[in-house]
Amino acid sequence: MTTAVTAPWRAGSAPDGTPVHRWVLERAGTRVAVLDYGGILQSVEVPDRDGVRADVVLGFDDVAGYVDCPSPYFGALIGRYANRIAGGTFTLDGRTYRLPRNNGTNCLHGGERGFDKRVWDAEPAADGHGVRLSLVSPDGEEGFPGRLAVSATYALDAAGALRIEYRAVTDAPTVVNLTNHSYWNLGGAGSGRAGGHRLRIAAGHVTPLDGDSVPTGPPAPVAGTRFDFREPREVGSGYDHNFVLDQGTSGAPGTSVAAELYDPVSGRVLTVTTTEPGIQLYTGDAFDAGPFGPCEGIALETQHFPDSPNRPDFPSTVLRPGEEFRSVTTYGFKTADDRT
Repeated sequence: MTTAVTAPWRAGSAPDGTPVHRWVLERAGTRVAVLDYGGILQSVEVPDRDGVRADVVLGFDDVAGYVDCPSPYFGALIGRYANRIAGGTFTLDGRTYRLPRNNGTNCLHGGERGFDKRVWDAEPAADGHGVRLSLVSPDGEEGFPGRLAVSATYALDAAGALRIEYRAVTDAPTVVNLTNHSYWNLGGAGSGRAGGHRLRIAAGHVTPLDGDSVPTGPPAPVAGTRFDFREPREVGSGYDHNFVLDQGTSGAPGTSVAAELYDPVSGRVLTVTTTEPGIQLYTGDAFDAGPFGPCEGIALETQHFPDSPNRPDFPSTVLRPGEEFRSVTTYGFKTADDRT
Protein backbone atom coordinates (compact mmCIF):
# COMPACT_ATOMS: atom_id res chain seq x y z
CA MET A 1 0.00 0.00 0.00
CA THR A 2 1.33 3.44 -0.91
CA THR A 3 1.19 6.20 1.65
CA ALA A 4 -1.96 8.29 1.64
CA VAL A 5 -0.99 11.91 2.31
CA THR A 6 -4.20 13.88 2.75
CA ALA A 7 -4.17 17.43 1.41
CA PRO A 8 -3.80 19.79 4.38
CA TRP A 9 -6.91 21.39 5.78
CA ARG A 10 -7.35 24.43 8.00
CA ALA A 11 -7.23 23.34 11.63
CA GLY A 12 -7.31 26.70 13.39
CA SER A 13 -5.09 29.70 13.98
CA ALA A 14 -1.93 30.55 15.90
CA PRO A 15 -2.16 33.31 18.54
CA ASP A 16 -1.11 35.91 15.95
CA GLY A 17 -3.84 34.79 13.54
CA THR A 18 -1.59 32.77 11.21
CA PRO A 19 -3.54 29.85 9.72
CA VAL A 20 -2.63 26.40 11.04
CA HIS A 21 -3.03 23.28 8.90
CA ARG A 22 -3.33 19.57 9.63
CA TRP A 23 -1.64 16.90 7.52
CA VAL A 24 -2.73 13.26 7.69
CA LEU A 25 -0.50 10.33 6.70
CA GLU A 26 -1.70 6.72 6.48
CA ARG A 27 0.15 3.53 5.66
CA ALA A 28 0.15 -0.12 6.74
CA GLY A 29 -2.41 0.34 9.52
CA THR A 30 -0.88 3.51 11.02
CA ARG A 31 -2.62 6.87 10.72
CA VAL A 32 -0.74 10.00 11.80
CA ALA A 33 -1.84 13.65 12.03
CA VAL A 34 0.74 16.48 12.08
CA LEU A 35 0.10 20.18 12.66
CA ASP A 36 2.30 22.84 11.10
CA TYR A 37 1.90 24.76 14.38
CA GLY A 38 4.79 23.62 16.57
CA GLY A 39 5.46 20.62 14.32
CA ILE A 40 2.99 18.91 16.63
CA LEU A 41 2.35 15.20 16.32
CA GLN A 42 -1.36 15.51 17.04
CA SER A 43 -2.35 11.85 16.83
CA VAL A 44 -0.97 8.39 16.08
CA GLU A 45 -3.63 5.75 15.55
CA VAL A 46 -2.60 2.07 15.61
CA PRO A 47 -4.47 -1.20 16.26
CA ASP A 48 -4.32 -3.29 19.43
CA ARG A 49 -3.93 -7.08 19.48
CA ASP A 50 -7.61 -7.43 18.53
CA GLY A 51 -7.38 -4.95 15.68
CA VAL A 52 -9.09 -2.10 17.54
CA ARG A 53 -7.55 1.26 16.66
CA ALA A 54 -6.78 3.99 19.18
CA ASP A 55 -4.79 7.20 19.32
CA VAL A 56 -1.69 6.46 21.41
CA VAL A 57 -0.30 9.99 21.91
CA LEU A 58 -1.79 12.61 24.21
CA GLY A 59 -3.10 15.72 22.50
CA PHE A 60 -6.04 17.95 21.71
CA ASP A 61 -8.71 17.94 19.01
CA ASP A 62 -8.12 21.57 18.05
CA VAL A 63 -5.29 24.07 17.87
CA ALA A 64 -6.71 26.13 20.73
CA GLY A 65 -6.04 23.23 23.09
CA TYR A 66 -2.31 23.45 22.39
CA VAL A 67 -2.19 27.25 22.48
CA ASP A 68 -4.01 27.42 25.82
CA CYS A 69 -2.21 24.46 27.44
CA PRO A 70 0.11 25.45 30.32
CA SER A 71 3.17 23.99 28.66
CA PRO A 72 3.80 20.26 28.82
CA TYR A 73 4.74 20.48 25.10
CA PHE A 74 2.24 17.86 23.90
CA GLY A 75 3.57 16.27 20.70
CA ALA A 76 5.69 19.32 19.81
CA LEU A 77 8.92 19.64 17.89
CA ILE A 78 11.43 21.08 20.36
CA GLY A 79 14.29 23.48 19.55
CA ARG A 80 16.60 25.23 19.29
CA TYR A 81 17.78 23.31 22.33
CA ALA A 82 15.75 20.46 23.82
CA ASN A 83 16.06 20.00 27.59
CA ARG A 84 17.84 22.42 29.93
CA ILE A 85 20.75 24.80 29.68
CA ALA A 86 21.88 25.64 33.21
CA GLY A 87 21.58 29.24 34.30
CA GLY A 88 20.24 30.21 30.88
CA THR A 89 23.79 30.83 29.66
CA PHE A 90 26.61 29.15 27.75
CA THR A 91 29.96 30.15 26.27
CA LEU A 92 30.99 29.29 22.72
CA ASP A 93 34.32 30.28 21.14
CA GLY A 94 34.97 32.67 24.01
CA ARG A 95 31.65 34.51 23.77
CA THR A 96 28.91 34.17 26.38
CA TYR A 97 25.26 33.95 25.30
CA ARG A 98 22.34 34.66 27.62
CA LEU A 99 19.03 32.89 27.08
CA PRO A 100 15.55 33.17 28.61
CA ARG A 101 15.23 31.56 32.03
CA ASN A 102 11.84 29.95 31.54
CA ASN A 103 12.38 27.02 33.91
CA GLY A 104 13.51 28.40 37.25
CA THR A 105 17.03 29.63 36.56
CA ASN A 106 17.41 27.45 33.45
CA CYS A 107 16.53 27.75 29.78
CA LEU A 108 14.18 24.91 28.83
CA HIS A 109 13.26 23.64 25.34
CA GLY A 110 14.47 26.70 23.44
CA GLY A 111 13.17 29.46 25.69
CA GLU A 112 9.95 31.43 25.91
CA ARG A 113 9.09 31.05 22.22
CA GLY A 114 10.75 27.89 21.04
CA PHE A 115 10.03 25.94 17.87
CA ASP A 116 6.94 24.47 19.56
CA LYS A 117 5.25 27.89 19.27
CA ARG A 118 6.12 28.63 15.64
CA VAL A 119 4.09 27.97 12.50
CA TRP A 120 6.30 25.95 10.15
CA ASP A 121 6.23 25.95 6.37
CA ALA A 122 4.88 22.59 5.18
CA GLU A 123 4.95 20.65 1.92
CA PRO A 124 4.70 17.01 0.84
CA ALA A 125 7.96 15.14 1.36
CA ALA A 126 10.00 14.55 -1.79
CA ASP A 127 9.43 10.79 -1.71
CA GLY A 128 5.66 11.18 -1.33
CA HIS A 129 5.52 9.31 1.97
CA GLY A 130 5.23 12.19 4.43
CA VAL A 131 5.29 15.91 5.15
CA ARG A 132 8.35 18.15 5.34
CA LEU A 133 8.26 21.06 7.79
CA SER A 134 10.79 23.88 7.64
CA LEU A 135 11.54 27.22 9.26
CA VAL A 136 14.33 29.75 9.67
CA SER A 137 15.31 30.88 13.15
CA PRO A 138 17.03 34.28 12.84
CA ASP A 139 20.32 35.12 14.49
CA GLY A 140 19.72 36.06 18.12
CA GLU A 141 16.28 34.47 18.43
CA GLU A 142 15.77 33.57 22.10
CA GLY A 143 19.43 34.53 22.57
CA PHE A 144 20.90 31.80 20.35
CA PRO A 145 23.57 32.78 17.82
CA GLY A 146 23.43 32.16 14.08
CA ARG A 147 20.73 32.05 11.44
CA LEU A 148 19.51 28.45 11.70
CA ALA A 149 17.60 26.83 8.82
CA VAL A 150 15.75 23.74 10.10
CA SER A 151 13.64 20.99 8.58
CA ALA A 152 11.79 18.04 10.06
CA THR A 153 10.27 15.35 7.85
CA TYR A 154 7.55 13.09 9.25
CA ALA A 155 7.06 9.96 7.11
CA LEU A 156 5.60 6.46 7.35
CA ASP A 157 7.58 3.49 6.04
CA ALA A 158 6.23 0.31 4.43
CA ALA A 159 5.68 -1.29 7.85
CA GLY A 160 3.74 1.70 9.22
CA ALA A 161 6.61 2.97 11.37
CA LEU A 162 6.88 6.74 11.88
CA ARG A 163 10.25 8.18 10.91
CA ILE A 164 11.24 11.73 11.90
CA GLU A 165 14.33 13.17 10.23
CA TYR A 166 15.72 16.48 11.48
CA ARG A 167 18.22 18.63 9.54
CA ALA A 168 19.75 22.03 10.26
CA VAL A 169 22.44 24.36 8.93
CA THR A 170 23.78 27.62 10.35
CA ASP A 171 25.71 30.67 9.19
CA ALA A 172 27.53 31.10 12.54
CA PRO A 173 28.65 28.76 15.33
CA THR A 174 25.69 27.75 17.50
CA VAL A 175 24.25 24.86 19.52
CA VAL A 176 21.41 22.59 18.38
CA ASN A 177 19.42 19.83 20.06
CA LEU A 178 16.12 18.81 18.45
CA THR A 179 13.49 16.27 19.51
CA ASN A 180 9.79 15.44 19.50
CA HIS A 181 7.96 15.70 22.83
CA SER A 182 5.07 13.25 22.42
CA TYR A 183 3.55 11.56 25.45
CA TRP A 184 2.73 7.91 24.72
CA ASN A 185 -0.12 5.93 26.24
CA LEU A 186 -0.43 2.62 24.41
CA GLY A 187 -3.79 1.95 26.04
CA GLY A 188 -5.09 4.98 24.16
CA ALA A 189 -5.14 8.67 25.03
CA GLY A 190 -7.45 9.23 27.98
CA SER A 191 -7.37 5.59 29.11
CA GLY A 192 -5.74 6.43 32.46
CA ARG A 193 -2.25 6.25 33.95
CA ALA A 194 0.51 4.72 31.84
CA GLY A 195 2.72 3.67 34.75
CA GLY A 196 1.74 0.03 34.26
CA HIS A 197 3.39 -0.07 30.83
CA ARG A 198 6.54 -2.15 30.71
CA LEU A 199 9.68 -0.38 29.52
CA ARG A 200 13.10 -1.44 28.33
CA ILE A 201 15.86 1.10 27.67
CA ALA A 202 19.21 0.02 26.22
CA ALA A 203 21.17 2.21 28.61
CA GLY A 204 23.77 1.22 31.16
CA HIS A 205 24.21 4.79 32.43
CA VAL A 206 22.11 7.80 33.40
CA THR A 207 23.12 11.42 33.96
CA PRO A 208 22.77 12.30 37.69
CA LEU A 209 20.79 15.48 38.32
CA ASP A 210 20.45 18.17 40.94
CA GLY A 211 17.13 19.55 42.19
CA ASP A 212 16.84 21.74 39.08
CA SER A 213 17.24 18.74 36.74
CA VAL A 214 20.72 19.81 35.67
CA PRO A 215 23.51 17.20 35.41
CA THR A 216 25.89 17.19 38.36
CA GLY A 217 28.64 14.97 36.97
CA PRO A 218 29.54 12.28 34.47
CA PRO A 219 27.04 9.50 33.63
CA ALA A 220 26.52 7.02 36.46
CA PRO A 221 25.88 3.26 36.15
CA VAL A 222 22.23 2.20 36.42
CA ALA A 223 23.03 -1.22 37.89
CA GLY A 224 21.36 -1.69 41.24
CA THR A 225 19.29 1.51 40.95
CA ARG A 226 15.73 2.41 39.99
CA PHE A 227 17.13 3.62 36.66
CA ASP A 228 17.96 0.12 35.46
CA PHE A 229 15.56 -0.60 32.58
CA ARG A 230 17.92 -2.91 30.71
CA GLU A 231 15.36 -5.65 31.28
CA PRO A 232 11.65 -4.81 30.80
CA ARG A 233 9.77 -3.71 33.91
CA GLU A 234 6.89 -1.44 34.88
CA VAL A 235 7.68 2.22 34.38
CA GLY A 236 6.03 3.53 37.53
CA SER A 237 6.55 7.26 38.13
CA GLY A 238 9.09 9.83 39.28
CA TYR A 239 11.29 10.09 36.18
CA ASP A 240 12.57 13.10 34.25
CA HIS A 241 16.05 11.82 33.45
CA ASN A 242 18.45 11.43 30.53
CA PHE A 243 19.59 7.88 29.81
CA VAL A 244 22.90 7.35 27.99
CA LEU A 245 22.15 4.86 25.22
CA ASP A 246 24.53 1.96 24.83
CA GLN A 247 24.21 2.13 21.05
CA GLY A 248 26.15 5.37 21.18
CA THR A 249 29.35 3.40 21.72
CA SER A 250 28.64 0.01 20.11
CA GLY A 251 27.22 -0.61 16.67
CA ALA A 252 25.99 1.81 14.05
CA PRO A 253 23.76 4.51 15.57
CA GLY A 254 20.07 3.97 14.95
CA THR A 255 20.41 0.31 13.99
CA SER A 256 19.32 -1.21 17.31
CA VAL A 257 16.30 -0.62 19.52
CA ALA A 258 17.02 2.15 22.02
CA ALA A 259 13.76 1.68 23.92
CA GLU A 260 10.69 -0.53 23.86
CA LEU A 261 7.40 0.25 25.59
CA TYR A 262 4.68 -2.38 26.04
CA ASP A 263 1.11 -2.19 27.30
CA PRO A 264 0.04 -5.63 28.56
CA VAL A 265 -3.66 -4.71 28.42
CA SER A 266 -3.89 -3.69 24.76
CA GLY A 267 -0.89 -5.65 23.54
CA ARG A 268 0.51 -2.61 21.74
CA VAL A 269 4.29 -2.29 21.56
CA LEU A 270 6.26 0.84 20.69
CA THR A 271 9.89 0.50 19.59
CA VAL A 272 12.23 3.49 19.34
CA THR A 273 15.43 3.58 17.29
CA THR A 274 17.54 6.71 17.03
CA THR A 275 20.84 8.22 15.95
CA GLU A 276 20.87 10.30 19.14
CA PRO A 277 23.12 9.41 22.11
CA GLY A 278 20.44 9.87 24.79
CA ILE A 279 16.78 9.45 25.59
CA GLN A 280 14.88 11.49 28.18
CA LEU A 281 12.32 9.48 30.13
CA TYR A 282 9.63 11.75 31.55
CA THR A 283 6.60 10.29 33.31
CA GLY A 284 4.66 13.55 33.56
CA ASP A 285 4.10 13.33 37.30
CA ALA A 286 3.42 17.02 37.83
CA PHE A 287 1.27 18.12 34.94
CA ASP A 288 -2.49 18.57 34.96
CA ALA A 289 -3.42 19.78 31.50
CA GLY A 290 -6.94 19.71 30.10
CA PRO A 291 -8.33 16.18 30.24
CA PHE A 292 -4.99 14.62 31.21
CA GLY A 293 -3.72 14.07 34.73
CA PRO A 294 -0.34 13.07 36.16
CA CYS A 295 1.40 10.03 34.65
CA GLU A 296 -1.16 9.55 31.85
CA GLY A 297 1.60 9.64 29.25
CA ILE A 298 5.25 8.66 28.96
CA ALA A 299 7.68 10.85 27.02
CA LEU A 300 10.68 9.18 25.38
CA GLU A 301 12.60 12.15 23.97
CA THR A 302 15.55 11.15 21.79
CA GLN A 303 18.20 13.86 22.08
CA HIS A 304 21.63 14.96 23.23
CA PHE A 305 22.23 15.39 26.93
CA PRO A 306 20.92 18.28 29.05
CA ASP A 307 23.31 21.22 29.52
CA SER A 308 25.78 19.87 26.94
CA PRO A 309 26.83 23.42 25.90
CA ASN A 310 28.30 23.80 29.40
CA ARG A 311 29.69 20.26 29.61
CA PRO A 312 32.68 19.60 27.30
CA ASP A 313 32.73 16.00 28.59
CA PHE A 314 29.31 15.34 27.00
CA PRO A 315 28.75 14.68 23.27
CA SER A 316 28.96 18.03 21.52
CA THR A 317 25.87 19.93 20.35
CA VAL A 318 27.91 22.59 18.51
CA LEU A 319 27.02 23.21 14.86
CA ARG A 320 29.30 25.29 12.66
CA PRO A 321 28.96 26.84 9.21
CA GLY A 322 29.58 24.27 6.48
CA GLU A 323 28.30 21.42 8.70
CA GLU A 324 24.84 19.86 8.72
CA PHE A 325 22.99 18.69 11.79
CA ARG A 326 21.11 15.46 10.99
CA SER A 327 19.18 13.22 13.35
CA VAL A 328 16.74 10.36 12.71
CA THR A 329 14.33 8.70 15.12
CA THR A 330 11.89 5.95 14.16
CA TYR A 331 8.84 4.84 16.15
CA GLY A 332 7.73 1.32 15.24
CA PHE A 333 4.44 -0.31 16.20
CA LYS A 334 3.49 -3.94 16.69
CA THR A 335 1.42 -6.09 19.02
CA ALA A 336 2.21 -8.91 21.44
CA ASP A 337 -0.08 -11.91 21.90
CA ASP A 338 0.37 -12.56 25.61
CA ARG A 339 -2.35 -11.14 27.86
CA THR A 340 -0.38 -10.82 31.10
